[in-house]
Amino acid sequence: MKLQNEIIRVAARRSSRGMTLIEILVVLAIIGLIVGGVAVVAGGAFTDAQKSTAENEVVQIEQAVEMYMVQKKGKCPKNVQDLKAGGVLKKVKKDPWGTEYQLKCPGEHGDVDVSSAGKDQEFGTADDVNSWAEDSDAPAEKEEG
Repeated sequence: MKLQNEIIRVAARRSSRGMTLIEILVVLAIIGLIVGGVAVVAGGAFTDAQKSTAENEVVQIEQAVEMYMVQKKGKCPKNVQDLKAGGVLKKVKKDPWGTEYQLKCPGEHGDVDVSSAGKDQEFGTADDVNSWAEDSDAPAEKEEG
C-alpha cells in the first residue's frame, strides 16, 4: 500500500511540473505557421482591394471629366485639381498607391482616358488601371448615345 501511494505521488509530481522547452517551441512553431498563412491570405486580399478601388475611382473620375466638359462647353481639365476647382469633385483623389490619376482628353481610347499608374507607380506598365480596360468586356452600348 505504501509503495502504491508513493507511485501515485511521483506520478502526480511529474504531471504537475508544467511544459517542457520542446513543447513550448512546438506550440510557438504552430502559431507561427498559422500567422504566416493568415498574412499571405490577407496580403492578397489587400492587393485585390487596392486594384478594385483604383478601378472604381477611374470610372468616377472619367464621369467627372465628362461632367466638367459639359459644364465648361467642351473644355478638358488638365488634371484632377481642375475637377475640384470646377466643383465637379469634392476632393482631389490619388490612387491607392499614392500617385495622381492621369487625365487625357480627347483620349486615344475614348472621349476621356483616365489612368492609374498601379502598384509600381509608373505609367505605361502592365499593372496600370485604365478607364478603357473595362470597355473590352462590356457590350457596345456607349456607341448609341
